[in-house]
Amino acid sequence: MRYILRRLGFFIVTLWAAMTVNFFLPRLMPGDPAMAMIARFHGRLSGQSLHAMEAAFGVNTNQSLIAQYFAYLGDSLTGQFGRSLTFFPDTVSHVVFMALPWTLGLVGVTTVIAFILGTLIGMIGAWTRGGWFDSVLPPLFIILSAFPYFWIGLVAILIFSISLGWLPTGFGYTNGEAVTFTLPFIWDVVRHAFLPAGTIVITSIGGWILTMRNNMIMVLNEDYVRMARAKGLSASRIMFDYAGRNAILPNLSGFGMSLGFVVSGAILVEYVFSYPGVGYMMLQAVLNEDFPLMQTLFLFITLAVLIAILVVDGVTVLLDPRTRRSS
Repeated sequence: MRYILRRLGFFIVTLWAAMTVNFFLPRLMPGDPAMAMIARFHGRLSGQSLHAMEAAFGVNTNQSLIAQYFAYLGDSLTGQFGRSLTFFPDTVSHVVFMALPWTLGLVGVTTVIAFILGTLIGMIGAWTRGGWFDSVLPPLFIILSAFPYFWIGLVAILIFSISLGWLPTGFGYTNGEAVTFTLPFIWDVVRHAFLPAGTIVITSIGGWILTMRNNMIMVLNEDYVRMARAKGLSASRIMFDYAGRNAILPNLSGFGMSLGFVVSGAILVEYVFSYPGVGYMMLQAVLNEDFPLMQTLFLFITLAVLIAILVVDGVTVLLDPRTRRSS
């Protein structure tokens, strides 16, 4: 219980620090969202329109910095993030929650798939080290992970979309179709997600394979593994229950961080495939100087990473009894 309370305290303090930094960074940059919107209209706006935009974007020059800070904390806790400059007059909350399911479905699923496949391949490669499996698959995926995301994506588009015509070149679904939960629409979404998902898996699986293989080789030299072999236990039980369970523990922290960064999306992949996710939206926000949207996205990323770390800490406590003992 004391361990959980310590982690919760760390979570609260870190979240407060991140929100504080997130508040001051946009205010250290020149200009503000209202002025950026005026630049779009080449200054053809009245003073009343300027004040209306400042109120809409949450920029109140009559308040002190401290008052703005506490107003920002209150608005963040209640989900009031202002209006987006890029998608004006939509609110930032509406814009983010429209793109979030696409990123969670694409990057979240592919991150889990890459972790599971990489862990299994690394585990089997360490168990059969020196054999054909260990000599072919791990080096192949590690080499592929060295290629940039966007390069693999462009090659995939060239081969499977342009040359063979099997899959769409980009976007989340066919333009002009209504978003429904029918089987034809779901299949259309899956077809559009196949290439970006394959790109993410290919370029991220190598790291999981390498770390799991190294951890597994170290664990296989431990005394309790030798004892399990001496007792005549089956190879599958030794590999999964004795060696694999302990070798995977260092990888859980990295997996938790990866799950947290799912919210940020794979920016280059979503940009190459014009996928309507958070990563593509973040790039648009930066290019359009959309400070409210950038601020909200950074806050969501921080919150997701902290929650993922907190969950992974809980899973580690369940898997490793040593973490439950007091020093």
